[in-house]
Amino acid sequence: MTVRFTSLLTFLAAALVAGVSSATEVGDAVNGAKVFQQCKACHQVGEGAKDRVGPQLNGVFGRRAGVIEGFRYSKSMDRMGNDGLTWTAQTLDAYIENPKALVSKTRMNFKGIKDAADRDDLLVYLRQFSDDPANFPEAEPTATATDHDIDPAILALQGDPEYGEYLAGDCSTCHQRDGEDAGIPSITNWPAEDFVVAMHAYKRKLRPHPVMQMMAGRLSDEEIAALAAYFEALE
Repeated sequence: MTVRFTSLLTFLAAALVAGVSSATEVGDAVNGAKVFQQCKACHQVGEGAKDRVGPQLNGVFGRRAGVIEGFRYSKSMDRMGNDGLTWTAQTLDAYIENPKALVSKTRMNFKGIKDAADRDDLLVYLRQFSDDPANFPEAEPTATATDHDIDPAILALQGDPEYGEYLAGDCSTCHQRDGEDAGIPSITNWPAEDFVVAMHAYKRKLRPHPVMQMMAGRLSDEEIAALAAYFEALE
């Protein structure tokens, strides 16, 4: 085998490895550490991490929401954990993008990270602090990007609040129109965009709750927009 041919094989092998790496590893942990600076005021991760305003994030991948002993979670987070919300690359990505769309009335007072690449990088960084990152099925060995963004055309739909009122009977069976939270979160005066994002999260089974998944699955994009417009304007 000639040196030239050997060099060619080496080049092709390197290219193949690079291609496999780019297909299975998404994100830059170094940049993720920089993105985490936005989180450090409330969260710690790594050796010696402790709960602060928010819970420590060691081992967050694969952990059910609301289970760190001694930490005081919001009622909404406790409820979502009891409903089965588990932190995976997919659910963490949705939560980091828009916390209140995934967990209504969360105490996490953070607008979210809208840049998908920054979220990918942050997840790769956080994954390093899980017990055995390579064993998580959604990544080999880092977080796999999940495109769950809503089509801008869906967010741009102008809902008809009168039609929303007509549809709201099923919602009001559980959710109180007067804004009271009697064990079930209020959706009165909820921003329309957050409502739409949350309902589509249920529809795509990103947000766990079998009843809500069923209800959202029955609704068209236009019907969700109408309900969002109605509940946003409800006094």
